[in-house]
Amino acid sequence: MTLPTTPAVAVLMSVYNAERHVADAVRSILAQTFCDFEFLIVDDGSSDRSAEIVSAFAASDPRIRMLRQANRGLIASLNRLLGEARAPLVARMDADDISLPTRLERQVAFLHGHPDHGVVGTNTHELDEQGTVFECVTLHPLDHHGIVEAMERRSPICHPSVMMRREAILDVGGYRLPYRHCEDYDLWLRLLDRTRLANLPDRLLLYRRSAGQIGVQHELDQKVGAALAWVAHLERGAGRPDPTVGLPAVPPIEELDAVFQRAGVSRAVRAKVALGLIYSAPAMGGPGFDLLLQHVSDGGDRTGLWRTVVRLLTFQRPLRALRLASGLLQQSSTPERRTASSSCP
Repeated sequence: MTLPTTPAVAVLMSVYNAERHVADAVRSILAQTFCDFEFLIVDDGSSDRSAEIVSAFAASDPRIRMLRQANRGLIASLNRLLGEARAPLVARMDADDISLPTRLERQVAFLHGHPDHGVVGTNTHELDEQGTVFECVTLHPLDHHGIVEAMERRSPICHPSVMMRREAILDVGGYRLPYRHCEDYDLWLRLLDRTRLANLPDRLLLYRRSAGQIGVQHELDQKVGAALAWVAHLERGAGRPDPTVGLPAVPPIEELDAVFQRAGVSRAVRAKVALGLIYSAPAMGGPGFDLLLQHVSDGGDRTGLWRTVVRLLTFQRPLRALRLASGLLQQSSTPERRTASSSCP
């Protein structure tokens, strides 16, 4: 196969201990109806057979370029891949997902037809560890307006489904180290200031759900990072500098007032994180419960928290249910102090 000097698309995939599913992920890209791509795969210090599997594919298809490194994590891997890419468009791919055959073709066509857009994702179905497909019935928002409206509540774009303009990502600084476990959400918020985002209605990716996913293992860190990303987005929107630029990690919540040089940021982030964890049994069995108690002690929004007391009982956490009930009773005669929408993440 003769490769063009500059491919139209670079597919970027970071692999870490993914021997069980990486072959299927690679095959799904090689089977795309759109063929003008380079496939950059970095093995991020795997200790299983992942590198061996990818190397065998690279030996048989010149579109694959394999990179190796000691384990550095997803953010460093993606930034390296962005630096190595030659194509103007980059498509994300995870090592345990499956792209359906027309995914790249449909996304290239959309971006060529919409030069004002810098990001296009797709809708998805889900896979379990055994490969069973679960059909999703809900849709991510499709147009830029819908994505903007959803952004305060959640990340409305599936990261491994996206195709993006490489220049747009580099212009906003790529992926940022402090936002480990929510690097995509932070990137979407920064790109909102520069370009338009969309999702295709077609379900062109099979997204694998597993107990080992980052969102399962690092739920609290992900929620804190996402809340901080939202506050930083509001700072930029208000014409103030983003104080998280250059930070190596997310600061402790109690230090955020000092980081942003104004009162109320720590309390707002704590409220958003705590109230976002009340349906999670692991979080309520861990440090997320302490954040919730601090939120109640702060005099924050207590709407629905008596139902959380009952939920803690269903989580088999009777002592924590008692502690939350006690905190709510202590605050019942104290007016709630709601954070203004201009400063609340």
